[in-house]
This record gives sequence, C-alpha cells and structure tokens, in this order.
Amino acid sequence: MKEHTIKKSIDINTPKEIVWDVLLNDKFTRNWYAEFSEGTYAETDWREGSKAVFTDNSNCGLISKVIVNKPFEIISMEYLGMVVNGVEDYDSEVAQSVKGGFETYRLSEKNDVTRLSIECDMSEDMFESMSHAWEKALQKIKNLSEAQKQVQL
Repeated sequence: MKEHTIKKSIDINTPKEIVWDVLLNDKFTRNWYAEFSEGTYAETDWREGSKAVFTDNSNCGLISKVIVNKPFEIISMEYLGMVVNGVEDYDSEVAQSVKGGFETYRLSEKNDVTRLSIECDMSEDMFESMSHAWEKALQKIKNLSEAQKQVQL
C-alpha cells in the first residue's frame, strides 16, 4: 500500500499545557474525535508502550500503541490493527493496510501561543477525506483549548 502523510498545524492562543489536556483528556477528545467518526473515544492510559484503542458508535475503529509520550511536547502512536464490530483484528488485509502507520502530535509554545502540528499516515484512498476531517478537528482543538483558557482565568 502506498501511504501518504497528512501534515497540518494550527496556532492556538493558550499555553501548551491546556492544549495537551484537550489532546488527551476524554472530556475533550470525544468532541474533536467526532470529526473522524461519531462517538469515537479512546481506551488508553497514554503511557509509552500502552495500547490505545479508538472505537466509534459502530463499534469499529483503530488499534495503536503509544510509542512516545513527552508531556506538553510530543505524543506519537503506531497503528497496529483495526477494531471491526467490537473485535480486534490484526491480520486481515484492512488491518495490515494500516499496520506500521504513525500519528504524531507536536506542541511548541512562544509567548502563550501554542503551535500544534500533526502528522498522520494515511492510505491514498482516505487521504483527501481524512485531510479535510483533520482541518475540522484542529479547529475544534483550538476552540476547546481557547475556551478552556478562559475557564481557568
């Protein structure tokens, strides 16, 4: 399979600690994960080496492993397989097509503005739709983060 990498970034007017919380805290992630598939949530503790299972309302999704977690700087996952109708699948053609792909989030901060940069490996047939979904998800992350900053003031 030929893979493409979606690369996007957004500037967020809030410290990186708040953005980090929006990236990993379930009370926020369910909101922006919905841009990819309605009802998606993550089952993980986000520790390096931990499994992360992302499942949506149809009981389907993605299985990955957290390979890097440097708080407030970077979190990266490697895709391992799929969830199909609630069953973990590592061996089918579809599962093999995502295996070895990566999804990485990087944060950098300057003057209380955080730049969130994402890289996400994607199959050619999903590249355009997922690229569009990432645009919407990043905007939601920005909105949630900036609203959270206001709550903390």
